[in-house]
Amino acid sequence: MNVRSQVSMMFHLDKCIGCHTCSIACKNIWTDRKGAEYQWWNNVETKPGTGYPTKWEDQEIYKGGWEKKGRRIDLKGAGKRKGLVNIFHNPNLPVIDDYYEPFTYKYLDLVESPARSDQPTARPISLITGKPIDIKMGPNWDDDLSGTPDFARKDPNLKALSPAEQEAMFQLERMAFFYLPRICNHCLNPACVASCPSGAIYKRGEDGVVLINQEVCRAWRMCVTACPYKKSYYNWHTGKSEKCILCYPRIESGMAPACMHSCVGRIRYLGVVLYDADRIEYAASVDEEDLIQAQLDMILDPNDPKVIKAAKENGIADSTIRAAQDSPTYKFVKEWGLALPLHAEFRTLPMLFYVPPLLPVMASLSEKDQSGQSEKLDPISKFWDDGWLYDTSTEELWGSIDKARFPLEYMASMFGAGDTEIVKDKLKKLMAVRIHRRRVTVGDIDDKKADQVLADVGLTAKMAEDIYYLTSLAKFDDRFVIPAAHREQAIEMLEFTGDERGSSGFGFKEKPARGL
Repeated sequence: MNVRSQVSMMFHLDKCIGCHTCSIACKNIWTDRKGAEYQWWNNVETKPGTGYPTKWEDQEIYKGGWEKKGRRIDLKGAGKRKGLVNIFHNPNLPVIDDYYEPFTYKYLDLVESPARSDQPTARPISLITGKPIDIKMGPNWDDDLSGTPDFARKDPNLKALSPAEQEAMFQLERMAFFYLPRICNHCLNPACVASCPSGAIYKRGEDGVVLINQEVCRAWRMCVTACPYKKSYYNWHTGKSEKCILCYPRIESGMAPACMHSCVGRIRYLGVVLYDADRIEYAASVDEEDLIQAQLDMILDPNDPKVIKAAKENGIADSTIRAAQDSPTYKFVKEWGLALPLHAEFRTLPMLFYVPPLLPVMASLSEKDQSGQSEKLDPISKFWDDGWLYDTSTEELWGSIDKARFPLEYMASMFGAGDTEIVKDKLKKLMAVRIHRRRVTVGDIDDKKADQVLADVGLTAKMAEDIYYLTSLAKFDDRFVIPAAHREQAIEMLEFTGDERGSSGFGFKEKPARGL
């Protein structure tokens, strides 16, 4: 058992309000400079929608991630052979139009325009060419236009639905959307690391953060192709690749990353998880239906004495182990089983997990007539009138989840590697916590019925209260459990190895060369 630590994140999608404050915080700190104007290390997408860059989830276009070949896996669009063939012309790279051509406005025209009969305007100017352009795309163009055929109806995840089901999603009474914030997943099996011919990308040994050594990068851009989430970007001004660094200078100082610190909806959680590095290759190579469970099985119990002993033998500090024991990510992912990775079928073993959105599930309602008999009512009708009651029987409850506004097949395409049951299990747990809290706060649900709902999904009243607290009432230190940085160990490692980089991750047979 090769125990290692990883800084891991969890986003609660039921709480995201799509304000983009996280994106602006990241942009102002890290990518507000020449060549990085189009880079959004943190972005918030509207689903259904094509995302950023457009259709990034469709690996038939971009050839990102890993693919299984027999008992092993190989990079889908990069690697030694494919990289050599495409090293001077890579047909699988997204172009600037797949992102958007960054622009500003010629504001001086508003100030210096001479007196005239019509109102002057500030023309949009390309930040790349300096010439006037017509704006056609932005970092979240879907936000306002996601109901149009150009965006929502071209969402790659809709392939999991039949044409009739797709059309039903866009009927007025069923139309809905949710926000999907994304950053680099800092994967356990990062395709970007394995694809880099220069060995410039590495995974830090102390916390698992994936970084790019700017001195070693030679702008081959294989990392852009290999990352299935398209979170590695090319800076056209410096000629180097760049990506999210998880604000590691802030983490080393005990501060939350900028996007997480600024989050208005408080949807973001960060903590340490311990995992068995010996199982990386196995977990990434199993059949698709077993991918999620194999990844979850890698995450170890930080309270297990055997795990603690193995962690200490591997040089993991006591403070890191304590942080793992208090980690909100571990609680949501393993202890409560509420969070899932995004597109596990890419086989990168992402360390960013999501609580899928429950969304407005249409409750079954009833109204008692004068004879005391219950009459079923239209669930779309208003239900705040006196005498209307929720039907909270477990059969009706789970049935309503099957009839949720977003088909389970769509959600499973994103969070379940196609398995609807694993997504349904998470949604049932979220609904069970809501039923429990209604029993506590309103008191119109029978205790036996509420306890039965919790038992159906493997939760207790204590667990439901803990989930409610960490979801709704948690303080800053509850949401971000950041271990102390042990810089002295990194310095000792540097003096011993003479190399400031961490481990290179699964994908290299040997330590990569320092440069070409």
